[in-house]
Amino acid sequence: MLPDIAAVKGLRSVYSDGHTLYTINASPGRTVYGERLERGEGVEFRAWNPTRSKLAALILLGCRDLRLDDSTKVLYLGAASGTTASHVSDIVVNGCVFCVEVSERSFRDLVAVCESRKNMIPILADANQPEEYAHMIEGVEFVYQDIAQRNQVDIFVRNMAAFEAEHGILMLKSRSIDVNRRPRDVYSDVKRSLSSKLLKVREVVELDRFAKDHAAFVVEA
Repeated sequence: MLPDIAAVKGLRSVYSDGHTLYTINASPGRTVYGERLERGEGVEFRAWNPTRSKLAALILLGCRDLRLDDSTKVLYLGAASGTTASHVSDIVVNGCVFCVEVSERSFRDLVAVCESRKNMIPILADANQPEEYAHMIEGVEFVYQDIAQRNQVDIFVRNMAAFEAEHGILMLKSRSIDVNRRPRDVYSDVKRSLSSKLLKVREVVELDRFAKDHAAFVVEA
C-alpha cells in the first residue's frame, strides 16, 4: 500500500510518492518489465523506472508540458518490447498508442503487451517508411520516437509531417549520429535542423543522469 501519493503537478495521469513515479495500471495485475505494483486510492499503480524509460527520466528532470492527456492519439516509433509504450498507454487511457517496431524479436514481446491493453496497437514496420503503415493509422496528434539510427532526425520529421501531428518528443542518441563530436554540439545542430523543418523546439533536456549522451527534444508543429 502506498502511504502517500499525489499527481505530479502539471501532468495528467502521472503520480509520485516523492521518490518514484507511477502510472495507473490499465491492465491490473499485470506487469510489463517486472516493475513494482502498488495499491493506493482504490487503484493499482505501476512504478515507472527512469533507467528503463527515457520518458520517465524526462519527467523526473523537470519537464512537465508534454501535451499528453487521457485522449491523445500517439504514434510511437521504436516501441521495442513495449516498456515505455505501456506507460504511455496508461496516460492516454482513452486515447491510443500506435506502436511501430521493425525488429521481429522485439515485436513478439510487444504483441504480448498489447494483447492485455486495448489502446495499444502493434505495427511491424520500418519507421523510415511511414507510407507502409499510414493506412493503419488515423488521427495522430503526437509522435514519440526512440530510435538509435544515424538518420533518426529525418525519421522523426517525416513522420511528424506524414501524420500532421501537432506535438512530439524526439529521444535523440547523439552517438548514433556522430560518435566523434561532443553531444552538445550534436544537439545544437539537431535543434537548428528541426527549426529549419518548421518545427518549434519548445525544450531540450539532456538525459545524462539516466541515459548517457541522450537528449529529449520536445517540439510542436
